Amino acid sequence: MLWKSYINAYKSYLQLERSLSENSVEAYIRDVNKFTEFLLENELSLSPKKVQMEDIQEFINWINKIGLSATSQARIISGLKGFFKYLLLENIIDQSPLTYIEAPKIGRKLPEVLSIAEIDEMIATIDLSKPDGERNRAIIETLYGCGLRVSELCDLKLSHLYFNDDFIRVIGKGDKERLVPIGEITKKYITIYIENIRNTINIKKGSEDILFINRRGSALSRVMIFNIVKDLAQRAGIKKDVSPHTFRHSFATHLVEGGADLRAVQEMLGHESITTTEIYTHLDRKYLREMLQVHHPRF
Repeated sequence: MLWKSYINAYKSYLQLERSLSENSVEAYIRDVNKFTEFLLENELSLSPKKVQMEDIQEFINWINKIGLSATSQARIISGLKGFFKYLLLENIIDQSPLTYIEAPKIGRKLPEVLSIAEIDEMIATIDLSKPDGERNRAIIETLYGCGLRVSELCDLKLSHLYFNDDFIRVIGKGDKERLVPIGEITKKYITIYIENIRNTINIKKGSEDILFINRRGSALSRVMIFNIVKDLAQRAGIKKDVSPHTFRHSFATHLVEGGADLRAVQEMLGHESITTTEIYTHLDRKYLREMLQVHHPRF
């Protein structure tokens, strides 16, 4: 029960003081709950105040034994560091047991990227004779045309579309707002969807301003967007691991390959640090090397 009270207080801190999104808060709480699961399984009666570095090391051995990847381990350790840092801020502990703990070294995995031809193939599989066809085309065009996260797409509002100024207003991580340029093609298909499909649906109360809705008049869920994308990739015969985020990666990669300024890409993606955006320069170098291999007679 003691852990539960601290975790609930930490959750409130993340929501109110850090202003993190619900998804981020849940991820942090899952990381702490993994540690309490370890304590329970090993019958260790430790309060947060009594946890030592040796206990953390035992925990790391445990998550390694149960088969978690280095990436998952690193994320959990990072989450635990956040929890104990909060306890420090609240003067509940004097020193974090994770001060000298390092996360497993992980290589930076380059994200999956779709070619323009593959994106076109996915769009071509959409059955536009069905009401949700126009909606799904507008969804794909928006994911790729604006580089949105799936949560940002689900939360996109009619009142956030500034088509006369060629921008949309996006609410990103931590409720941070940014303006993202929107092109003519994306505007065209969103407009077709709004005028011919959305305007014919009986919208449920609370969803009046939500752009993308289901046939029952409610906002689409993240899972629904994932299912739409997975289905289109399968229909198009694409063997890559395609998700809504793949379109965000493709958006950024195609911009960098086309010579876009990295700071501009960072702003459009809503990355806090330029370091996060720099992964696309690695993708660009990989692309250039592949082009050299294919086209240069001496390579």
